[in-house]
Parts: sequence; structure tokens; C-alpha cells
Amino acid sequence: MLKPSIIFAVGLNGALAVALGAFGAHALKPRLLETGMLSAWETAAQYHLSHAVACLGLIAWAAAQPSRAQKLLWPVIFWLLGCVFFAGSLYWMALGGPRFLGPITPVGGVFLMLAWGLVAKEAFSQAAR
Repeated sequence: MLKPSIIFAVGLNGALAVALGAFGAHALKPRLLETGMLSAWETAAQYHLSHAVACLGLIAWAAAQPSRAQKLLWPVIFWLLGCVFFAGSLYWMALGGPRFLGPITPVGGVFLMLAWGLVAKEAFSQAAR
């Protein structure tokens, strides 16, 4: 089973994704439309929430197969880091943060893709047994 602190972080990440998505869709929408950053905010919220849900899927997989929990920890960590770097940089830039944050966004994307690759590797190694 994954550590309770990781499960807590995933739950907090999901709650934050919902809160930020709703905040952007309602309270910030006029400002985001005015600055042309609504699409960036929506992309951040979409990736943020979908990867929070993906983390829950891995937690369920780890619970069903405790012997794989350690290997499934890395994709969860990489997805959490990806959310911070990818979605976080988009949120920050949408709020008027400095444009030098732009190159940080792809770093987050690499973390997200790396996690998906690890999930595929683990699934393949399980199927091969």
C-alpha cells in the first residue's frame, strides 16, 4: 500500500484542482478573458484534475496488488510533480506571472509523460508474467 502521506497529497491535489478550476471558471473568468489567458487556465485545470484522478487509479492498483506498491509510487510522484510544474506554471502565468515561467511548463509535461511511461512499463511487465 502507498504511504498515507502520498494518498493525502493526492487527495489535496484533487481538491486543489477542483477549487482552481472553479475559481478560474467563475471568479477569474472576466480577468482571464480580458488577458486572453482563459484557455491556459482551462488547460491547467484539465491536466491537473485528470492527473489527480489518474493517481487515484494507481492507488487502487497498489491496494489490489501490494507487492507492486513501491513501483507504482514513482508514477504518482511524477504526476504530482508534473501537476506542480505544468499546471502550476500555467496558473501562475495566467494570473500575470512572469513569462520566464513558460519554459517550466514543458518540464512538467515531461514529468507527466514519464509517469505514463512507467505505468505502461509496469503493466507490460505484469502482463509478461
